[in-house]
Amino acid sequence: MDSHDKKLSFERSAVAGGEESGGKGGAAFQARYASRDVAAGLVTGTVAIPLTVGIAIMSDYPIQVGLATVVFASLIGWLFSWFRPGNYIGSPGIAAGLAPVLALGVASFGIENMAFCIFLTAIMQAIIWRFNWQRYLLVAVPIYLVEGLLAGVGLTIFLKFFSFTYAISDTAVSTAGFWDAARIQMLLISVLTYVIFVALVYRFRDTQPAIPYFVLIISGVIFALFVEVPMLHVEEVALRLAAPIPQVDNILLLVYMVLFCAMLAVIDVIEQVMSNAAIEKIDPLERKCDSNNSLLAIWVANLGASFFGGMTNLDGLAKSTTNKLAGAYTKFSILIVAIVVGLFTWQVQYLEYLPMFTLAVMMMFTGYKMIAGVLHVAHFGPYPMVLAILCGGLVYQVGIFEGLLIAMALHAIVHFVIYLNVGKMGTRQILRRYIDRLKRDGGGVN
Repeated sequence: MDSHDKKLSFERSAVAGGEESGGKGGAAFQARYASRDVAAGLVTGTVAIPLTVGIAIMSDYPIQVGLATVVFASLIGWLFSWFRPGNYIGSPGIAAGLAPVLALGVASFGIENMAFCIFLTAIMQAIIWRFNWQRYLLVAVPIYLVEGLLAGVGLTIFLKFFSFTYAISDTAVSTAGFWDAARIQMLLISVLTYVIFVALVYRFRDTQPAIPYFVLIISGVIFALFVEVPMLHVEEVALRLAAPIPQVDNILLLVYMVLFCAMLAVIDVIEQVMSNAAIEKIDPLERKCDSNNSLLAIWVANLGASFFGGMTNLDGLAKSTTNKLAGAYTKFSILIVAIVVGLFTWQVQYLEYLPMFTLAVMMMFTGYKMIAGVLHVAHFGPYPMVLAILCGGLVYQVGIFEGLLIAMALHAIVHFVIYLNVGKMGTRQILRRYIDRLKRDGGGVN
């Protein structure tokens, strides 16, 4: 055993001993790791700010509300890690994969009804948590359909923020046509920045994943001092407590709202289960994750957020990976994240030093990563790959809700026809086979 393995073995034993002597609180704080967790929290919090800004814009939510959601979810995540830890290094926040879903809700019901939608989503997630139903969700909604859905969402995000790469300030607009010299210059700057950012991401992804973001933000701010480029505009909003009461007088709209919340709840839960599986693999001490405990923190945070108009949350893989590689060992790091993001939540005017093209580069890369995720489906076989691509296309073309339902219906029809004609099964046998599969495969999810 080399020195690194000995050190890792010692740290695992130390953490295990800390939890045995001090209860589950070892997940929330350990003095021996305090300095590492503080440093990781500072880095992760800094990276979380521009990502949260971009996701809030994509969701058609006020930027300040998105930041406040991250602060609240991080505090709840840290508090629950004292007695019901779901994972040990996951960093909560608003998810890019849910941004177009929330934007759909804002467009369909109005921002004034989204607090009730988040409240209802939290109640549905509480029911799922109470009966541990998330074990069955990845069986009922196969992972390749989820990857396809996220790919469609990623394409939406990529194209949405691509338009920011050639946006110019009002004073730079000329009568020479749309693609004038100023707009072409802005596009070239954005493309060059994107190439450099991606190169840095792949150079430092396994060592210091925050470096590309720091370089992008700092260089963008300095560049804007010498070249006129569109800057981020943040409209301050009054964050106040209010009961999440629906403001609808149409029963059909209320029914659609309930169905929308069910979809939002399920996607949020599935993303958390998938994130936990990935977080468990990157945990520096190889500790096991408990998705049911993570779901508890999620629905409580969502429930609380609904009282100040907040958004949905989950432990995002991008921020969690940054947290791990920045040196986090316990959830104490996300308390630091809450403090860092909280400073900009109450002092949002400082975000207006951020050029829009730097934000576009970050979010386009996020969208690209979501699209590329569909390639992971290839190892499942040709049928899942085709279905995932079809689902992604449907989500992009006809909408998230409708696209996912159509893909699930096609998946069910294909399986029914195969079992009926090839397997020579009756309808009752097919249903029994499906129920047995739920019972068998659902038990494998924590």
